[in-house]
Amino acid sequence: MQSGIYVALSSQMALERRLTTIADNLANVNTTGFRGTEVKFDQVLSNTQNKLNAKVAFVSQGNDYLSTDNGELQNTGNLFDFAVKGDAYFGMNTPAGLVLSRDGRFTMTDSGALVSTRGFPVLDPGGAPIQLDPAGGAPSVASNGTITQNGRSMGQIGLYSADVGKGFLRYQNSGILPTDTPQAVIDRSNIGIAQGYLENSNVNGMREMTNLIEVSRAFDNISTLTSSSEGTLTDAIKTLGGSQ
Repeated sequence: MQSGIYVALSSQMALERRLTTIADNLANVNTTGFRGTEVKFDQVLSNTQNKLNAKVAFVSQGNDYLSTDNGELQNTGNLFDFAVKGDAYFGMNTPAGLVLSRDGRFTMTDSGALVSTRGFPVLDPGGAPIQLDPAGGAPSVASNGTITQNGRSMGQIGLYSADVGKGFLRYQNSGILPTDTPQAVIDRSNIGIAQGYLENSNVNGMREMTNLIEVSRAFDNISTLTSSSEGTLTDAIKTLGGSQ
């Protein structure tokens, strides 16, 4: 079989993966705290050519990575809504372990626990669930995450970071399960928390629709090229075989 057909097939597999990420991004364009997924191909292609010394450069499926662009902050006025300013995440205790999220829609339970919309405990910098006074009303949270109720300190909202470039899994929409072990952010000079705000998804719906059209057209063009290549191969076989 012609090597061009293999190259075209590998390209279609890569485009299919890109379509999957675009569909996921579009589905979460209105998800609070969601960070879009992109796919990087160039580094994998370079490794293929250099390490294997291949004469034909096949297209790899690529590696997923999170867009680090911040979403727009929306003023809600709700004292239980929070947004992260800077490159960090809230930490939540889930059945899957420590999950990172930019979704700061929190509530207080009847027992005083600060929890996410899914009911997962929100963690402090030490990894412990945050406990508030259930009779103390809505807390006041400073930019460094310090929590006070009725003038009394109740702890601090934890912020965490991890190298998601090493790999990650999605957890219930905006949640992230990184391969790298999350670490509490100690230096908050460029990172903080805004009370009464939420961060919108960083996905640009118009740009993703444009990407969807471009990828769909590329997929169709490769399909046409593959069919043409197969037809040329068939004609060559007939000619060599003496078929009329």
